[in-house]
Amino acid sequence: MSVVEHREKVLREPRRQLHNRLAWISADNGVTEYECHVLDLSSGGARIATDDAMDVRDRFELTLVKGHHKRDLCEVVWRRGKTYGVKFVTLLPVAVEPASDPAAASVQPS
Repeated sequence: MSVVEHREKVLREPRRQLHNRLAWISADNGVTEYECHVLDLSSGGARIATDDAMDVRDRFELTLVKGHHKRDLCEVVWRRGKTYGVKFVTLLPVAVEPASDPAAASVQPS
């Protein structure tokens, strides 16, 4: 007699398959763009491939729609030849402290 254990199903992030959809890697603050192919995409990242061997930096911007102003900041998680796994990076807003103005500090309300 064998005991059957209940296994919990592992919930994975849903993926949407995009077979060789064109996208663009932006380098040099958007000055230079390289074509790449998005092999699959999720809300947290993507798997991309390049046609040519190129030096893909650890961080870059990815544009999914040509000419669109929205670019996703990406960080390379893994590399296999010309294929890369990237995660989308969200930049946290930087807290800006108000500048201390010595002239404003010396003015006392009457």
